[in-house]
Order: sequence, then structure tokens, then C-alpha cells
Amino acid sequence: MDEPLRGVGRTALAVARVRAAEHRRADRILTDPFAEAFAAAGPPAAPVRGGPARDLMVLQVIVRTRFYDDYLRAATAAGIRQVVLLAAGLDTRAFRLDWPDGTRLFEVDLPDVLDFKDAALAGAEPRCERTTVAADLRDDWARRLRAAGFDPSRRTAWLVEGLLIYLLPGDAAALLGGIGAESVPGGRLAAEDGAGTAWLLEHARRNPDQFRAGPLWNGGLGEATASWLEEHGWRTERHALTDVAASYGRPAPEGTRSGFLTAERLS
Repeated sequence: MDEPLRGVGRTALAVARVRAAEHRRADRILTDPFAEAFAAAGPPAAPVRGGPARDLMVLQVIVRTRFYDDYLRAATAAGIRQVVLLAAGLDTRAFRLDWPDGTRLFEVDLPDVLDFKDAALAGAEPRCERTTVAADLRDDWARRLRAAGFDPSRRTAWLVEGLLIYLLPGDAAALLGGIGAESVPGGRLAAEDGAGTAWLLEHARRNPDQFRAGPLWNGGLGEATASWLEEHGWRTERHALTDVAASYGRPAPEGTRSGFLTAERLS
């Protein structure tokens, strides 16, 4: 395909390539046999200069993928059967994870991303009821989600993976507010916690050859993500990247500040 994805959509392809490389490792901490299909369908990867910060970003992608896999497994083990992946990108969890019977999974993203994904995965069978929803998350995505069959009266496990840093603070707050409006008590949410965002933005500004997505980053709510959620009806828990990575046998450098949030809807 010739330039099938542009802008933020192209970053999903870069993330898929990271997952494909991890899948090929003998000591892999996640399994994604579908990621290679995206690498094959997309244009050749542009060369990117390596370095400690670049290596840390790749490690975070790998660790967060496994962490969010485990988060979704725990949510469905607790009885949740409705899952929403916002900015799903080239996520393949519908195809590679074992889902309990009755699980319905919604993937929300831009039309070109979903079209590329479906073409690359033609013939693959999801392991749950999978529904794609073409929508811009800065627009009325919740209406489109409900029109596709989402039931706001059911407990939902929401995943906002790798997205918030691309949004302006107001757009990030609006997105999280929209999730809250569609959530009942007992619903769950996972996202990056925003710690270290300021450092990452500055490093990307100084080293653009290591971070091709850097010009698209707007910071989101940064370190205020957890406090914003707490103030809007969620109970949050932070999971430091260093602790999570160590638990998977893939240690992160000391001093790393980034991490993940999980949250439960209280009201």
C-alpha cells in the first residue's frame, strides 16, 4: 500500500512494528502473531536514530501492551463483558487474547486506520464479538459508539492506550469526561499516568530524529491526569513503569518516571 496511514495513524504502524519485534524474541513478554501483517502491509520503516530515550520509549510500548493485556484479563475475570478501546490503532487484542463468552469489544478510531487494519487482517477471526466504530475522538464519538450497540448501563472496561499525550489539555479532559459520562459505578479505565510527560516532550524537541511522532504530541493533562480523574468520580491507582517492567523480567532504567493508571468508577 502507498501511504495508507498519515499523521497519528502512522504512529500506530510504528507501535505495531515494536510488537512484531517483541513477538520474535525468544524471551518475549507478549504474544502478537498479527503485528507482522501490519509491518508487511505498510511502507518501509523510516530510519530512526537510537539512543537511551528511544530505547526507553520502545520498552514502554512493550511493557504497556502486556500491562494492558493483563488489565483487560482482570476486568473480564471480574465479570465485565463490555470493552472499549479508544484510539484502538492497530491493536489486535480482539484476535489474540482469550475472551470469556459474551464479551463485546468496541474499537474506536479514524476510518483510514480501521480500513487499513481490516485489510491487513483479512481472514483473521476475532475471539469475541468485535465492533469497529469510525470516529474522531475530538468529535461526538460517544454518540457513534452508542449507535454501534454500546450499552452505557453496563459496566465497561475502557482502554486509552498511548493517546493522551497527543491531545491538548482541554481535549484530554473532554475525552475523559466523555468516558465518565458513559460509565456506571464499577466500570474501569486504564491509561498512561502522564508522569514524565514534560521530560519526554522536551527530549523530543531536542532530539527530533529519535522521536518522529514528537511534533504531534501536545502533552494531554500530564501529571494531572490522576488528580483530574479523582476529582471526577474515579478511584485511581498508579503503576510505575519500573515496577511493572521488573515484574515481567524486563527491567527499566532507574529513575524512570513514567507509568500507568488504572481507575474504577465510583459515581
